Amino acid sequence: MGCYVLCEKDIILDKDGNLPEFSDLQKIKDTNAFAEYFEEKQFDLKVLGLRTKDNLPQDFNAVPLRLYFNTHTEDENFHAFRAQSLFNWRQSEQYCSCCGAKLEEHKTLTARVCPECRREFFPKIAPCVIVLVNKDNKILLARHTYRNQDIYACIAGFIEAGESAEHAVERELFEETGLKVKNITYRGSQSWPFPNQLMLGFTADYESGELKLQKEEIADAKWFDPDNCPASPKPGSIAYRLIHKLY
Repeated sequence: MGCYVLCEKDIILDKDGNLPEFSDLQKIKDTNAFAEYFEEKQFDLKVLGLRTKDNLPQDFNAVPLRLYFNTHTEDENFHAFRAQSLFNWRQSEQYCSCCGAKLEEHKTLTARVCPECRREFFPKIAPCVIVLVNKDNKILLARHTYRNQDIYACIAGFIEAGESAEHAVERELFEETGLKVKNITYRGSQSWPFPNQLMLGFTADYESGELKLQKEEIADAKWFDPDNCPASPKPGSIAYRLIHKLY
C-alpha cells in the first residue's frame, strides 16, 4: 500500500503531498537518525520511524498527521493511522511484562512473542468516548487544560474497566462538567493513534445540572450556538463531524 515515514506526530510527504517511494524512504533512512524500520505484509506497509527530521531530502516536508487525514480518503487514513499505531506499540512493547525477556517477532501474526514463557503480545487499543451535548438548540464545548491552543471541543475521556461506552459518557460528563444527560446516541468512530485510542462518538441531550468544571481537566466550558462556534477541531476529526452534525 505504501511507505510511511513518521517522526513524533508528523508524517513525511513530498512537495505534492504524496507518500515517499521506497527509494526515497531508503535515502531518508540513510541521512536521519531513526528508531525503527519494520514491514507488515498483511497491508503491505513499510514504516520508518525517525528520531530526527533534520536531514530530509529537499522535496520532502514533515506534516502533522492530524492534517493528513483532512485531505485524504478513509482508506488512506486507515493505513497511515495503522502505521503510526503499530510504530507506537512497537516502541512501548519491547519486553515481556511477565518475565522481562526481550520480545521477538511473531512468525505469522502482527504480534510479538516472549521466547521464554511464550506469552503473545498484540497491539493495544484504548477505547475512548467523545460526546456532543445539546440543550435548547445550543451545544456544549469545552477548552481542555492539556491543550496549548484556545480550541473548544467536545467532552471526551477513556472508558474505564467494567464500563459500557454509554456509562463512560455519563460519568465523564458529570465528572468534568457536573451535568447529567439523556438520550445518549452512538454516531460513529475514529482511530486516533496518539498513541492508541479508538474514539467512539456520541450525542446526548442535557437533562439536569449546572456547569461545575473539573479544573484539572477543563479550563472553560460554555453553551454555544452551532452556527457561531469558537475555534474548534479541524475538518476530518470526529469532533468536527459531531459539532457540525455530519453524522
